[in-house]
Amino acid sequence: MCSISLNMYLHALLLFQYSRLLLAQPTLGMNTSTTNITANLAAETDTSFFVAKPGCQPKCGDITVPYPFGIGNASSSGCSMSRWFNLTCKSTSYDPPKLFLGGLQVLSISRTQVRVRNTVAARCYNQSTGDITYDKPAWMKWGDPWPYTVSDTANKFTVVGCGAYALITWLRQGRNFSTGCLSVCSNSADVVAGDCTGIGCCQINIPNGLKNFEGSLGRVYGQTKDSFESYCTYAFLGEQDKFQFNGSSDFNDWASFINRTLDTVPVVLDFVIGNQTCAEAKNLSTLSCHDNTSCTDSDSEYYRGYLCSCKNGYKGNPYLSPGCTDINECENTILNNCHANATCTNTPGSFNCKCLDHYSGDGTTNGTGCLPIVPKASQFSALTLGLGFGFLSLLISVTLLYFGIKRRKLIKLREKFFQQNGGLLMKQKLSSIDGTCVDQSMKFFTAEELKKAANNYAEDRILGQGGYGVVYKGILPDQRVVAIKKSKVMDVNQVQVEQFINELLILTQVNHRNVVKVLGCCFESKVPELVYEFISNGTLSQHIHKTLSWLTLDHRLRIAVEAASALSYLHSAASIPIIHRDIKSANILLDSNYVAKIADFGASRLVPLDQTQVTTLVQGTLGYLDPEYLQSSQLTEKSDVYSFGVVLAELMTGKKPICLERFEEERNLAIYFIVSMKENRLSQILEPQVLREGTLEQLQAIAELVKRCLCLKSEERPAMKEVVTELERLRKYRKDPWDVNQQSLEESESLRSEEARPRVAREGTSEQLQAIAELVKRCLCLKSEERPLMKEVVMELEHLRKYRKDPWVNQQSHEQSESLLSEEEPVDSYTEPISLSASASDTSGRAI
Repeated sequence: MCSISLNMYLHALLLFQYSRLLLAQPTLGMNTSTTNITANLAAETDTSFFVAKPGCQPKCGDITVPYPFGIGNASSSGCSMSRWFNLTCKSTSYDPPKLFLGGLQVLSISRTQVRVRNTVAARCYNQSTGDITYDKPAWMKWGDPWPYTVSDTANKFTVVGCGAYALITWLRQGRNFSTGCLSVCSNSADVVAGDCTGIGCCQINIPNGLKNFEGSLGRVYGQTKDSFESYCTYAFLGEQDKFQFNGSSDFNDWASFINRTLDTVPVVLDFVIGNQTCAEAKNLSTLSCHDNTSCTDSDSEYYRGYLCSCKNGYKGNPYLSPGCTDINECENTILNNCHANATCTNTPGSFNCKCLDHYSGDGTTNGTGCLPIVPKASQFSALTLGLGFGFLSLLISVTLLYFGIKRRKLIKLREKFFQQNGGLLMKQKLSSIDGTCVDQSMKFFTAEELKKAANNYAEDRILGQGGYGVVYKGILPDQRVVAIKKSKVMDVNQVQVEQFINELLILTQVNHRNVVKVLGCCFESKVPELVYEFISNGTLSQHIHKTLSWLTLDHRLRIAVEAASALSYLHSAASIPIIHRDIKSANILLDSNYVAKIADFGASRLVPLDQTQVTTLVQGTLGYLDPEYLQSSQLTEKSDVYSFGVVLAELMTGKKPICLERFEEERNLAIYFIVSMKENRLSQILEPQVLREGTLEQLQAIAELVKRCLCLKSEERPAMKEVVTELERLRKYRKDPWDVNQQSLEESESLRSEEARPRVAREGTSEQLQAIAELVKRCLCLKSEERPLMKEVVMELEHLRKYRKDPWVNQQSHEQSESLLSEEEPVDSYTEPISLSASASDTSGRAI
């Protein structure tokens, strides 16, 4: 509270000082009726001004001393205009010599200004006690006849330090005025080098016509205990373009800071001649401007005076007799604009250009120039012949130019689009993948082929839109229906190029029946395009969330198995493991046979074989996003498992992953599903059709699988190949619960009594041995189409090994078998895929 009061007090003090200044100076602004001296005279670049009075010392060290300044006493040497322009060159005390104006060291002299050495106010504190260990004010004072004022356009008042304020005070017309600047910072990290906006460094403008000033420093007390206060604070008035703030390092090495400021940041003084206006001095015959000069009044509202300058076309020192001399522009072609066929004639303050004989025009290069005079007799024939040849040449030139430009433009445009759309990046990425077999059947389409296939990208051909592009339905010349993904306009930072190349690179390496196949690409158009196989029945999300969904429990499990198989392939069987990173029901498409296909690999990542996770920016869809990945940015294949768990919950409940229309505790489907299981309310959230068709044990097993997939810790989630195995078992369980469970019990008894292999029978459970026997039986089927694929054999054997290691799983399987045997009638709820009516069918494609 104390800190706030002190800061408020300090701000009030500064506001009070500003208000005093404004009340005392009602016309502090620039006088628009006069010309800014510095702006007018700075345009002259010749060095003829910088000459001393004849017979006087021209330089002191490396500083040229132009008149009206002079070295020595004006009354004795006469080298300066008046005593106010007397300079002293001290050569005995300094090597090299140094130039002084009174007690101020002069660093340079220009037509309108003098730069002098600075003075710096500093105050340092003891770090432990806070006592002042060093305190030095800064000031400059001159009397009213002094023809110098501190330049308000070139200088600024600067304060450096933390927890510091400084006031600059000056005397004008017998009254004191002051203003100030405050610099406060909480810690050293807030201080930015090169930034003087009030944190560690503060700068303010100074008033016009300043002839004297005094700078003093103060400290802001009452900051918080953890606040950062510098050991030293500084204040000075100097040339704003020369000071460079180095940050918090300036606070503690006070000697280095002061020396650097004195050496590099001068004070800029404006000077004038006398204390009269041009008109007054001319009337009194005291005007110091000689021939061919212009007189300009001072722009100060408080002090009068004037400056002299040469007129246009003249050069020299306007204060020395006889004044400015004419510039011969004709001696230097840079100074005149006469044509090559013209002569230049110098005039006082200007020049004339005249064309040579037999030429006509104004003689200047920026005018009509000088053109040859043609005799009248030959004018008509020459004109006719010239027009004929000219027209023919023009026609040929325009034709050649048109085709040449068109060809070059087309070539450059194709090269530009090829680079812009990531063609080179694609080549680099393909060459960096060792041992990867990229699908050689992928075709590179031309932009014209795809434009024609998509009917010039008509709106009625749009299948869908995603975050990175629009998908159109296209018909190729061979009548194949395809989906054409046209990316949006690329960002300058090439983010969408990376997404496009990433998706293309991944899809060219994937060969799985449940992954959307890429047929080709195009780099020639303005935006990159991909060509996919056409998926006719839309997205899984559309079918789940229909008012009357046609999906039976068996359909849902089959689709889940197909999607899980694709993910398992990406994680385990692909040459380089792939994490999809955006699994959701909207990215699972259904083809004409309602077979599920994974799509949209724009966010996917390749995982090196020697790594299990990658660190990346979080990307995905709200509601499906793995919470562990969201917090740690560590992407693993278990992130896809979590997202698939949400899709499986979505399939079983028919509810959206995120729905703001539901009650607050029910808005997130993943949380709602797990809570419902804990509170034994699972039947309340399941889809009614699923609840009718499934058995209690089957639905409970599916729910447990969903629960495992949605575990917050990734290591507790199953791998996708385990998910596939479990879902396959649940589908088989559903198709013939009586046969599977009853046969399991009967054959288990047979295995227990078998003496041929006592050790296997003794170590294995009846359920495990029965499952192994069933797998052997399937492998030995006479018909090849009835035998399983080897990847199914691998997943089944992996499951059986884990099954053996966890006796609780065996017990649960046995209890489910007993439950099925106790039912009065076996229930066969397998339903063949139904034919959909026109109203229930969704023949639209899906954006990939």
